[in-house]
Amino acid sequence: MKPSHTTASERSPHFWRYLLIGFFTVAPLWVTWLVLDFLFSLLAKTGAPFLRGAARVLRPLSDTLADWLLNPAVQYVLAALFTLAGLYAVGLFTSLLLGRRLIAFMEGLLTRLPVVQTIYGATKRFLDTVQKPPVAGQRVVLIAFPSPDMKAVGFVTKVMTDPDSGRQLAAVYVPTSPNPTSGYIEIVPLSEVVQTDWSMEEAMTFVMTGGTNAPDRLRFANPPAPKAPGPGGPTP
Repeated sequence: MKPSHTTASERSPHFWRYLLIGFFTVAPLWVTWLVLDFLFSLLAKTGAPFLRGAARVLRPLSDTLADWLLNPAVQYVLAALFTLAGLYAVGLFTSLLLGRRLIAFMEGLLTRLPVVQTIYGATKRFLDTVQKPPVAGQRVVLIAFPSPDMKAVGFVTKVMTDPDSGRQLAAVYVPTSPNPTSGYIEIVPLSEVVQTDWSMEEAMTFVMTGGTNAPDRLRFANPPAPKAPGPGGPTP
């Protein structure tokens, strides 16, 4: 009896199958690492100048300690921790009356600079809007975008009124996936906005994961408006 030999064409499907299995196993870990590495690198770059300044101050006292602070690995970790500690200290200081007055004074100075006023003011208003509940309805909504037959997750940032028709209009920020920091601003009638019961965290997770964390049930459209009774009143 001749021994069976597996041909290359027969091995190829198995190779691609296990390659895909390996990719889908490693991909979540890889994406998690990329996000954490980006955030940690951002924190480290923010705190690195302070560590370099501390190393220069400590140089006359101890070359060993100064060189240790300038070590890339040590600097990477300590700079990130220093930035986190600084953010915590700023938050704690801002919660005090003196801190609030100092922040208000600094903001008053920034508003006198034309270009800085535009960037700082717009960023602050956007962040304040996201933290507070909207004027009407929920923050996380669905709108018809990019076509009437499709829906996109968006965040209501402001509710306005059309002076001609009196209709309420919603400014909705539609983030892109998987990077929610870029997106589109759409102005749609508030009556066509589909309200959801999602929190901001749930919506951001939905966007960043490409919809894999979607709930089992989701209302795709608003319920039809009740019909007004005719001239003769409701039918018994």
